Amino acid sequence: MNKPEPTVFSRHSSTAHAAYHDLLRSLQDDAVSDIRGTLTRVERNGKSYWYDTYRIGSDVKKRYIGEDKEGLRQRLDQHKALKAQQEDRRRARTRLVRILRAEGFLGLDVSTGSLLSAMAASGVFRLGGTIVGTHAFRLYEGELGIRYDMDMTAHTDDIDIASFSRLSLVLEDAASPSLEDVFNDLAFAAQPSLAPGRAWRWKQTRGDTLVEFLTPSFGDGETLRELPALGVNAQGLHHLNYLIADPIKAALTYRSGVLVQIPQPERYAIHKLIVADRRRSGRDVLKSEKDRRQAAFLIDVLSEDRPDELRDAYEDALSRGPKWRTRIEASLSRMPETRRLLEAV
Repeated sequence: MNKPEPTVFSRHSSTAHAAYHDLLRSLQDDAVSDIRGTLTRVERNGKSYWYDTYRIGSDVKKRYIGEDKEGLRQRLDQHKALKAQQEDRRRARTRLVRILRAEGFLGLDVSTGSLLSAMAASGVFRLGGTIVGTHAFRLYEGELGIRYDMDMTAHTDDIDIASFSRLSLVLEDAASPSLEDVFNDLAFAAQPSLAPGRAWRWKQTRGDTLVEFLTPSFGDGETLRELPALGVNAQGLHHLNYLIADPIKAALTYRSGVLVQIPQPERYAIHKLIVADRRRSGRDVLKSEKDRRQAAFLIDVLSEDRPDELRDAYEDALSRGPKWRTRIEASLSRMPETRRLLEAV
């Protein structure tokens, strides 16, 4: 028997919503405040990317900053002023995090917070890494200003990071310190895979936290592929390209805030309809139910707050072929209220 779909959600206060976006804005300001050399714009495959180009001895180094977009360009124009204000922003962010905790925002345990903070410091999210799965779902709390019930955000020890292998290749930059060093410092060990010597999963030896790296698969098989910028291998998955296209920035309420990257919420919701149908047997049945609950919740919120974006994401997925439409239809056949909302946007 299908469980009833959630139809009621509550919101955080306007104070909390404003504090979150102030925190996010401050973290994005900080991301461009450490420029050491000359700003350089590079064109590749029809897209433009910004780099910080500087010398160390006789070597020329290029540090990737981000894709050329209006918000980033505005910050780059102000990077000298932003650098001078770094300490003031850090103090302000600490205060904002306290406000968000007092307002009932979800927190992070020390293990998860320290790991994601270390990964951010090494450049994982700057270099294209995107948090997917339940940890991404939790972060829509701030983006959308919504409250979660405990059963919607049951803690998971799995952290999934996805990235495009082609983007990772063209960036010509790499995580520093390396993820191998980060994992060693935090007592993570590489887990065996079917391809000897090509690990894509790391498990904490003193806990249950598992980190997995994923990448879109465009062929028939879902094979391992390299992510050169991150220095790891990743498991290829179908439909993932849709999920992580044009990701958004998000703020972790850990210490004075951590800047990460997550999928657009409307893409996350529709993607959950697809993956729910892929999980049909064994232990995956429970995951499938969780996928549908998350999709139903977000579609409920987005149909009210962002109907145009939701409609575009839904139509985009449907346009990708009969296999996509079949999986979406299979999930919606069990979710009549969610179907009604999608058909109405």
